[in-house]
Amino acid sequence: MPRLIYHVEDDPSIRELIQYALVNAGFEVKSFESAEEMLSAFSLCLPDLVILDIMLPGTDGIEALKAIRAHYAGVGVKVFMLTAKASEVNKITGLDYGADDYITKPFSVLELIARVRAHLRQAAAPLKDGTIVAGGIKLNPSAHTVFSDEAPVELTGKEFELLYALVKKAGEVIKREDLVRDIWGYEYFGDSRTVDIHIKNLRGKLGKNGDCIVSIRGVGYKLVVSLANSE
Repeated sequence: MPRLIYHVEDDPSIRELIQYALVNAGFEVKSFESAEEMLSAFSLCLPDLVILDIMLPGTDGIEALKAIRAHYAGVGVKVFMLTAKASEVNKITGLDYGADDYITKPFSVLELIARVRAHLRQAAAPLKDGTIVAGGIKLNPSAHTVFSDEAPVELTGKEFELLYALVKKAGEVIKREDLVRDIWGYEYFGDSRTVDIHIKNLRGKLGKNGDCIVSIRGVGYKLVVSLANSE
């Protein structure tokens, strides 16, 4: 499933250019004229990355950035500022409030796509001992151990398998039916609500890192932590 990008730009020509380029690069894109429309969409589906102009009608890009970081802390949504405000002060302000990148207009479409791809590369690389690190979560499949912010976590067998499936494909959506098939097996006659119950228990055991397991309505789940600080 392609990565989802939200793009906010009040200039229709720039909005169409960026949407066309990103779609042709293989991303799913939803474009908005205002930050208010984009923030409303967050309640329906979380994107992997947001591209924000600063100078917008109504809520400006900085306020929208602050809202994302305040209400969706720990979720791992990447935010780019793409703006004509090129001063060092503006860049520092955007980065201080949590922007992952700051690109000034005029800009290269190819460079924008390259930066988007670089930030969305979230494959969780295993450490030498086989431990997979995803944000504050560490999982060792051989030792069957899990740590959340260095604290050991006791999981049932199915909870461990669920977390392992999500960590291996951090940033990717995994369908409920695929989890049922791979973890419970084809012969399992339960329904997908079993997955939801196990995910709820798993979130509780992981503490604040449990918020990184995000429900994708009508589809399944994904682990959307930022791996920038992973070992």
